Amino acid sequence: MRYVIVGSGPAGLNAIEAIREVDKEGEILLITAEKYVGYSRPLITYLLGRKVTEEKMYYRTENYLKEMRVDIKPATRVERVIPEKKSIVTDSGEEIHYDKLLIATGGKPFVPNIEGLTGKKGVFTFTTWEDEEKVEKYIEENDVKEAVVLGGGLIGLKTTEALMELGVKVTIVELADRILSVTFDRKASEIITEALKKEGCSVITNDTVVKVNGDDTVSSVVLKSGKEIPTKLLVIAIGVKPNVEFLKDSGIEINRGIVVNEKMETNVEGVYAAGDCTEFYDLIDGQRKTIAIWPVAVAQGRVAGYNMAGRNVRYPGGIPMNSVELAGIPTISVGHSNVEDDGYEILTFEEGNTYKKMVLKDNRLIGAILVNDIDRAGIYTGLILQKLDVSSFKDRLLDENFGLVYLPKEFRKKMLEGEIKIWLE
Repeated sequence: MRYVIVGSGPAGLNAIEAIREVDKEGEILLITAEKYVGYSRPLITYLLGRKVTEEKMYYRTENYLKEMRVDIKPATRVERVIPEKKSIVTDSGEEIHYDKLLIATGGKPFVPNIEGLTGKKGVFTFTTWEDEEKVEKYIEENDVKEAVVLGGGLIGLKTTEALMELGVKVTIVELADRILSVTFDRKASEIITEALKKEGCSVITNDTVVKVNGDDTVSSVVLKSGKEIPTKLLVIAIGVKPNVEFLKDSGIEINRGIVVNEKMETNVEGVYAAGDCTEFYDLIDGQRKTIAIWPVAVAQGRVAGYNMAGRNVRYPGGIPMNSVELAGIPTISVGHSNVEDDGYEILTFEEGNTYKKMVLKDNRLIGAILVNDIDRAGIYTGLILQKLDVSSFKDRLLDENFGLVYLPKEFRKKMLEGEIKIWLE
């Protein structure tokens, strides 16, 4: 049996480990467009900000994969999938046969159409280790003191923090009315915005970049409002989209991402998909969507790997969740926490920079935001995943000492025995 894995992120690598648990002898080929394999993408901003070393970037090394008898083709792009021939074609023209194929190509940065952007030095996206190397080299060679980050989401904010660690003054430009508009509500966004401003960061909302000035190198950017900001560095961090363009003639069903079933199978026999390039059901509302977070990619990758190797395993679905420290403030959002209509019950607690919000619907917790007090995030996540009726203790949810003691005995038992899987690490 020949397994071909396209993509070396958490979905691809966890699929490999799952395959090896079941099939000790099958041939595994890992193909990745990146030159680095087995590193943690969330750490690239910490590497730029010099908070971690290169050695700390890896969670799986090439030697580890080779010990598992995995052949690796780094810096190789797949340009076509030909299901009728059970083969793929790489950017070098090589055609490779597979018996089982996993597509785990993740997401790619979305770059808008901006006047003067194309071909300019000093314009970067920031989602891979190679991006980090290019940005770091550019800063050093051009003595960059000021930067503009286009996009106030998680990638943009973590990039901002890394640049500020290097002594670069950053201006964030966000089209929405606040930063972290997808992840946080207005209050949580306000806390992080004020903390960033205290550290010297400028935050511009309800605006965007419409023009990039300079000959061959960025000299300034012009905003829709007419404001011009001098800068040698522009980082585009608007977001990512599923990396699936190479599949357009393959017959594999694609909506926004690759459509998969509970076994991570596509509509084409022998072809599986997992991670940020896929669409699957949100556990809360049952809608198909892309949930581009590490824990979901890990879970989907393992399910795909088991099924590829013949073990029957099903993925129940995921929920949005993010855990990150910003401006020295730990934060977590989980589930559907950013809701605005009248069909929900909202519970909140505010004290200084501490903010907690619980979102309930039909007496079930469906979302939570925690800012500066994240100790009970695992319990809240378990309540959301289990869709537990919280009516008997919902008035205690925001208590400082809220814990397992308030929960039904059967639920406590499941949590303590590890039967409730909480993907928050």
